[in-house]
Amino acid sequence: MTQIVDIHPHIISDDETRYPPAPLFGTRSEWSKERPTTVETLIEAMDAAGLSKAAVVHSSTTYGFDNSYVVEGCAKYADRLVAVGSVDVLQPDASKRIREWVGLGLGGLRLFTGGSTKEFDPSELDDEQSFPAWKLCGELGLPMCIQTGPIGLPQVTRLAKRFPSVLIVLDHLGRPEVADGMPYAAAKSLFDLANLDNIYLKLTPRIFSDVKKGNARAETFFPAVVDAFGAPRLAWGSNFPTSPGPLSEILATARAGLESLDEEDRAWIFGKTALTLYPALT
Repeated sequence: MTQIVDIHPHIISDDETRYPPAPLFGTRSEWSKERPTTVETLIEAMDAAGLSKAAVVHSSTTYGFDNSYVVEGCAKYADRLVAVGSVDVLQPDASKRIREWVGLGLGGLRLFTGGSTKEFDPSELDDEQSFPAWKLCGELGLPMCIQTGPIGLPQVTRLAKRFPSVLIVLDHLGRPEVADGMPYAAAKSLFDLANLDNIYLKLTPRIFSDVKKGNARAETFFPAVVDAFGAPRLAWGSNFPTSPGPLSEILATARAGLESLDEEDRAWIFGKTALTLYPALT
């Protein structure tokens, strides 16, 4: 297997004076208080699990739009890490802020429309005020991760069509409903995205848990996703430490869930796609 690359761990500083929490939506996530993981701890966990590199996702529910820790932390290990940050794309100075963070080392962006501390609100996704920021992402080659549920997929579709040069990565596969099992009709809105070549999917612990519920099965769901999207548009993300447990166990669960795929597909999901999205890691 090729090198293993994680595109969805988080880091939290243990120095709240230098990096004061200021969570988006005003409520700090419980995981960031209970299981804070510094960049040094992440590197230790990666070494223990056999991970070579990672695209580290900024914790919006800890730091809002201040990407200082993820950028500075990743810069300490620039040969192994790249930072994925957040900017308020609805603000008039969004493009300026994006350029500033990119100058400091940011390698990707993320839009957080809801999750652990707030219900999903996809209304900002295709607000025309955000279009200059999206246009700039295309010019700079910055992939854009989107944290949303099925409610936001119509907006994601419109964005993918409007900005075909921007690689869009859906966190947690857009949280599809899969408990109905084959042919996964409840996840139709996800599979409908397959013809949009600039949409990528992030496989995280959430989906590896969901395919064990109801009539869902890993050996039927993941091959269906590969058939629809192709493995080169799928990438694994640990969601560590948001998802509890050692990074090595999170990886083992993902490997077990993808056993039904062939070796080449797994090589894309566990590494090669990540290097396509974040070439700074090559």
